Amino acid sequence: MIKLREYLLQLPRRKKRALQVIVDICLVWVALLMAFAVRLGVDDLGNPIIEHLWLFISAPLISVPLFIKFGMYRAVMRYFGNDALIVIVKAVSLSALVLGMLVYWYSNHETLVPRSIIFNYWWLSLVMLGGLRLAMRQYFLGDWFAAAQHVPFATRDDGLPRVAIYGAGAAGNQLVAALRMAKSMRPVAFVDDDHEIANRMISGLQVYRPDRIERMMETTGAQEILLAIPSSSRSRRREILTFLEGFPLHVRSVPSILDLANGRVQVDDIQEVDIADLLGRDAVPAREDLLAQCIAGKVVMVTGAGGSIGSELCRQILSTGPMTLLLFEHSEFNLYSILSELEQRVRREALPVKILPVLGSVRNPEQLLEVMTSWHVDTVYHAAAYKHVPMVEHNIAEGIHNNVIGTLNAAQAALQAGVVNFVLISTDKAVRPTNVMGSTKRLAEMALQALSRESAPVLLGGQSNVAHVNKTRFTMVRFGNVLGSSGSVIPLFRKQIKSGGPLTVTHPKITRYFMTIPEAAQLVIQAGSMGQGGDVFVLDMGEPVRIAELAEKMIHLSGLSVRSEKNPHGDVAIEFTGLRPGEKLYEELLIGDNVVATSHPMIMSANEDFIAWEQLKIKLLELLASVERNDLETVRKVLRELVSGYVPQGEIVDLLYVQRKSEIANI
Repeated sequence: MIKLREYLLQLPRRKKRALQVIVDICLVWVALLMAFAVRLGVDDLGNPIIEHLWLFISAPLISVPLFIKFGMYRAVMRYFGNDALIVIVKAVSLSALVLGMLVYWYSNHETLVPRSIIFNYWWLSLVMLGGLRLAMRQYFLGDWFAAAQHVPFATRDDGLPRVAIYGAGAAGNQLVAALRMAKSMRPVAFVDDDHEIANRMISGLQVYRPDRIERMMETTGAQEILLAIPSSSRSRRREILTFLEGFPLHVRSVPSILDLANGRVQVDDIQEVDIADLLGRDAVPAREDLLAQCIAGKVVMVTGAGGSIGSELCRQILSTGPMTLLLFEHSEFNLYSILSELEQRVRREALPVKILPVLGSVRNPEQLLEVMTSWHVDTVYHAAAYKHVPMVEHNIAEGIHNNVIGTLNAAQAALQAGVVNFVLISTDKAVRPTNVMGSTKRLAEMALQALSRESAPVLLGGQSNVAHVNKTRFTMVRFGNVLGSSGSVIPLFRKQIKSGGPLTVTHPKITRYFMTIPEAAQLVIQAGSMGQGGDVFVLDMGEPVRIAELAEKMIHLSGLSVRSEKNPHGDVAIEFTGLRPGEKLYEELLIGDNVVATSHPMIMSANEDFIAWEQLKIKLLELLASVERNDLETVRKVLRELVSGYVPQGEIVDLLYVQRKSEIANI
């Protein structure tokens, strides 16, 4: 049977169609013969067949051309579905109607054809032609038992992992069909909250209520459960995931309805559970007026365009209709990656946007000024920064040059080039920082706050007596961690789970704020449109998440258990490694309590103190001089003087500083 199936599948398309036509002619004859048998009985068949031989000749001559016209021979058997069945009903009904008219016109009293013959011929043809095609679909799929796992003696063990589908709607049924075709998993049951369909059969699978999951596992042997509820809200998905944590099932999901609608993924693209669902917070719809204000029809530049936030900003900006989008990036690979993605989208959607890749560094003020001046940039989103706390703690000079001076270079170039809008992507780690990264980001905020208050500032590093008219509106947007960004804990946990653990968490009580990258980027654009100049906006990050709790949830939703003192035979352990250099137990979003609500429910405005530009310039020059001398003690002292609440933890761990100190001690 397997060899026959392979032989038939390998036949040329022309031979397959010819074979279908021959089989259909035979089925039409059999249907007509059985129509007479139903009407006259088997014993009296001989004479009618001879008398009505013209009818047996006419039936295929009428039917086959209609079948061809309706496209019955263009359908691929392996993907035969409801649409093809409807086509068969139409074609067979019309052929039976034409045959009935022929009988009415040409029959006489001597060769009278009973009228019920046509009706019998119609329904028998439907059953035979449609039934054969459905049977052949199952045959070519090699899946005769797909809808028979509850039939006694019909089940079999094919070695495929058994999965249950949570959600018996359209997405769930499409997923079942896709899994059966792919033969990578065997769907064995549906789980659905709708009590009206509980215990019923859909696509050959029994539907279980959520409270019967244990029984479902025992009956079907399900090892995984796939969430097929792409249109559900995040809060609802969180409820479901919390409920499923109690079962030894690996939980995965089909993509969100937005990804499906945008064509980025297919319904059968199974993925690990989106951690955003565990947070359970639904994104607030964006305000189109705020999205378009600084972008639509304008020249927009994104620094750090290849990073996690920068690349998502580029995607969101492209959707809002800029005239030109400048991608400014230090990493050649990151720049190539985001450029390729955006160019494909521009071609696919025929967008009237010019995309320009610029390979450069924010530490090069001349290049920044030349780019902004040459292309008459209207809006800058400054996302270029070093954000990894321990890495910057080990490389203090680079952190200051990139985060403080790089931001200042970009801001001063924007001011000189007459850029209208400048938006800085900041961080919650800038609030009462315990690390160099946070203090440099707060210092970058302070520099923009100071510049925004000056109508004609004398710039740092320029001619000492030349003032530049300030036409730039500087805005800062502060938020916490984003899910899936470079250095994020989520990909690390997934990797550790796949390798069998342990999952490494720095401290049992450590908490962090989380937000999805698309939501953060969208809110950044909206916040950047709201400022008057020098504003510090804070995004509503929801409730902080305990990282140890997040690790436990990820283990449970992978169908595993946590190994601990209470459960020594668990699958994956969680190890606490201790806080890293500069790391805090919890992050804050505000320095003071002076926060004002805005017209957007997810965006707040913070009134933060700052230092006047002329005073700040003196301190920045002192900071730079200390960095050049590698005098990190003075660097730390200046940062503490400038940044409110900066309390460094422990000794300086900069690698170069520690090495030189060690060499001096050995002399």
